[in-house]
Amino acid sequence: MNSLSEADKKDLIVRLRRIEGQVRGLQRMIDEEKYCVDILTQINACRGALKKVALKILNRHVNGCVKNAISQEEGEEAIITELMDVIDKFSD
Repeated sequence: MNSLSEADKKDLIVRLRRIEGQVRGLQRMIDEEKYCVDILTQINACRGALKKVALKILNRHVNGCVKNAISQEEGEEAIITELMDVIDKFSD
């Protein structure tokens, strides 16, 4: 089950396209031998933008998929284990 609404999907696609542009900009910065600190600053901005996308998806997953699965008693233990695994992978 996917808990993303059409509006959420559109918002995420816009964000990901912006991130794609940032990554292309990083490639250009490296190719043009820009100052290392400027490149690192842009890398951090990309990471932050991706983290926001991930948090939005995680939020929708918890409030949609996980909530529905638990309310339908679809193996709570397995659902919680999966959620904790996702959170662990997501954490820096």
